[in-house]
Amino acid sequence: MLARVAMRLFIAASLIAVLGGLTFVYVWPPEGMRVTREGVPHLSPPVAHPATGEAIPLERLVQHYKGGGK
Repeated sequence: MLARVAMRLFIAASLIAVLGGLTFVYVWPPEGMRVTREGVPHLSPPVAHPATGEAIPLERLVQHYKGGGK
């Protein structure tokens, strides 16, 4: 009987924590989830250049394919 009550309390606490965390991230997104005007996340890792294999910022690659890059 006590184990069943403890398990239900644990499940309720877990549900509250998950829903609270998801709500928090949705309402106040972390800096890493914010994006530039091109739609590139601010904290994205460098990517490999398609022709040379050199590591370049993702934003530079997006600008290139949109027609504004070097």
